Amino acid sequence: MKLLQQSDPGYHTFRTTLNRRAIPDTSVTEIVAGIINEVQSRGDQALIDFTAKFDKAQLTPQTLLVSAEEVAEATAQVSEATKAAIASARENIHLFTEQSKRQDWSYTNKEGAEVGERFTPFDRVGIYVPGGKAPLVSTALMTGAFAQAIGCPEIVAATPCGPDGKVNPELLYALVQAGATEILKVGGAQGIAALALGTDSIQPVEKIFGPGNVFVVEAKRQLIGAVSIDLLPGPSEILVIADHTGNPAFLAADLLGQAEHGPDSEIGFITTDAKLFDAVQKEIAAQLPNLSRGAYLQEVLDKTCFAIHVETLDEAIAICNDYAPEHLTLVVEDDTTILPKIRNAGAIYVGNYSAVAVGDFLAGPSHTLPTGGAGKSFSGLRADQFQRRQSIVRMDQAAINNSLATVEEFSRIEGLDAHGASVKVRSSQ
Repeated sequence: MKLLQQSDPGYHTFRTTLNRRAIPDTSVTEIVAGIINEVQSRGDQALIDFTAKFDKAQLTPQTLLVSAEEVAEATAQVSEATKAAIASARENIHLFTEQSKRQDWSYTNKEGAEVGERFTPFDRVGIYVPGGKAPLVSTALMTGAFAQAIGCPEIVAATPCGPDGKVNPELLYALVQAGATEILKVGGAQGIAALALGTDSIQPVEKIFGPGNVFVVEAKRQLIGAVSIDLLPGPSEILVIADHTGNPAFLAADLLGQAEHGPDSEIGFITTDAKLFDAVQKEIAAQLPNLSRGAYLQEVLDKTCFAIHVETLDEAIAICNDYAPEHLTLVVEDDTTILPKIRNAGAIYVGNYSAVAVGDFLAGPSHTLPTGGAGKSFSGLRADQFQRRQSIVRMDQAAINNSLATVEEFSRIEGLDAHGASVKVRSSQ
């Protein structure tokens, strides 16, 4: 863990590195471009070849998609406790979606035209669920269940299979419970390309949602235009800001929890309290040996973890707004004053008892959030991202008459006389 005091000579140099922009690596860009080209030109066979290369699984055009028999087999293997946990999370996600989705609206402007917006679900969406060291059951819900609650008729999931050509049973069950109508056993940039471009086995989707590694994120970036995307979420991050009211055991546990996501996770702790600065480090050291991935977590802590003792909360807030963390844990005596000053953060957990893991699994808002500094430009995955937005204009004779003079003036200025004529021909003046 990199430890810094605000008074240290290297503090300001390190501070500048926390103002981030998620710029793709050129080598990754080239690799992903090649993968996309292969999928575009060779379709199913490219997916089969990439799956054999990266996941050591032998698929055929007939086994690229999960079958009904595989779903039934997986469902039988899932425990009742897992089914109950998935049901609880899905219920909260659906309730949150119902509260946050956009509603149709209209009003009458001063010329008498009725104007407004309507919101309709996308017809066919893709959700990406990463593979890796653990089945990300929660990600299936934090993407697919939003689409399900909004009412998207077709929800196509893509996730890597194991060497046996099958998807983890708990993950497969969660995908079905989250409304997946098709499940592609292909991950990586090739999975994103298949969703965006389609192959003989799978039709293209209209929008792609979900997190992934650098290759997945770069594929989403390169395919914008061919398909819409939600955001560009990469490796997990947490920034903890606390004053003397912070509970060191709680805060250390949150830091370790997010470090568990992978070696590229970024873990930061900032405090105004010298005692807490030391206590959190001691708690991390005390808790680490009791965790099953202790050695793995230590690697993350050594590589990407930092702790900073600052003089004021204003400095901590400034760092946060530069850093734009995916998750922010804010534990301060007067959060009602501090919270409005936070501009850039994907999700904010306020108070000692607001565990980030509850947000990851259960609370309701999606855990698919902007990373790598993208929180300055993107919000996390939202209900309205699964909705098309259409403006509506309805006019009668009076509204046309009232609009004519203004439209004719704009038509004259811009040299577009047919525009003016199209209104005048409707006018009774």
